[in-house]
Amino acid sequence: MCARPGPYLQFEGKTSFGMSVFNLSNAIMGSGILGLAYAMAHTGVLFFLALLLCIAFLSSYSIHLLLTCAGVVGIRAYEQLGQRALGPAGKVVVAAVICLHNVGAMSSYLFIIKSELPLVIGTFLEMDPEGGWFLKGNLLIIIVSVLIILPLALMRHLGYLGYTSGLSLTCMLFFLISVIYKKFQLGCPVGLNETEVESKNPTALPIQGLNRSCEAHMFTVDSQMFYTVPIMAFAFVCHPEVLPIYTELCRPSKHRMQAVANVSIGAMFCMYGLTATFGYLTFYNSVEAEMLHMYSQQDLLILCVRLAVLLAVTLTVPVVLFPIRRALQQLFFPSRDFSWPRHVAIALILLVLVNVLVICVPTIRDIFGVIGSTSAPSLIFILPSIFYLRIVPTEVEPLYSWPKIQALCFGLLGVLFMAISLGFMFANWATGQSPVSGH
Repeated sequence: MCARPGPYLQFEGKTSFGMSVFNLSNAIMGSGILGLAYAMAHTGVLFFLALLLCIAFLSSYSIHLLLTCAGVVGIRAYEQLGQRALGPAGKVVVAAVICLHNVGAMSSYLFIIKSELPLVIGTFLEMDPEGGWFLKGNLLIIIVSVLIILPLALMRHLGYLGYTSGLSLTCMLFFLISVIYKKFQLGCPVGLNETEVESKNPTALPIQGLNRSCEAHMFTVDSQMFYTVPIMAFAFVCHPEVLPIYTELCRPSKHRMQAVANVSIGAMFCMYGLTATFGYLTFYNSVEAEMLHMYSQQDLLILCVRLAVLLAVTLTVPVVLFPIRRALQQLFFPSRDFSWPRHVAIALILLVLVNVLVICVPTIRDIFGVIGSTSAPSLIFILPSIFYLRIVPTEVEPLYSWPKIQALCFGLLGVLFMAISLGFMFANWATGQSPVSGH
């Protein structure tokens, strides 16, 4: 049995394979799914699916690197791997990247609650979203955070959230089925989309009609493509959750955890691919980065879909919060025993911080783009490759062996990916071009 570095990790894994798959799939299945049809519109169907498949394989390979390093040193903490590879500074860097990435993910989930929940409640009550105090998005995310997210975030072990993760995935499956159904229901209306047709005040809406020829492009390259690729990378990041889930896995082994990762990534690839394809084939080139905004707000099915997505992202927030708390524990209290006051205090501080961020930052696209272009490449490409090169002994894998050359190239690919993505985003901002269609 692998040795564990501190009291915080001394926990006998009791989470089943299925519940581990639910938790890891839920960590993968974030709000990025809402932007994938937009990504397909700027890459083309075949190019998008090829890119998505490549990112899925690369994510699986990077998890393989992480699990290999964890097996070599007997450590199942991302932050401890950073310390082993790069010293104390490495531990700080890894903890900072995990916190940055997961705070961004939590923020994107709460952004959806802030923007969609007032519309759903207003539609149910047939009221103007600006009408009552209970339709204010900023107030609603605070209520949801206190009543739903906080109690779940106070669970001592991540494995306990397997049931809520299963419910979250069921909600997203309903979302996928509805997107497919809507494709065949809407067909190809020329010139106007459903939102414009059913709106009580169509002149107040911008022209966002469907592709007038309703032609699907198999391959497309434009300036927006370099903004959409980070959305795809962000949608597949689950690496901060991998080692915590591995720690709590029943009968843990490298092979068993890799199987959990492969099943989760494979299932999410199928769901992502189908959602993006049918979403794109519904709206074609006019699809927006937040696809739910393209449908009629008066449609009962879409109203139910909005509720399902809201429930799904709400139940994902506690799963994403766990690695942040674990990183802070490893950084500031590495040798302390478990403490309920500290456990609760960290959760409260994180939720307050994220709520403030969501209330103060006006748009969701900057979170998708910047976080996806910095922390996602670090977590998927750069850090696992550095760990592998530094931790795996040269007696086991010589420096010029093929596995280490692969790991080096993998890390360089991450640096290149980050530089290109950030460069094109900053160029778009400098020239005043909106990186999101329809905004």
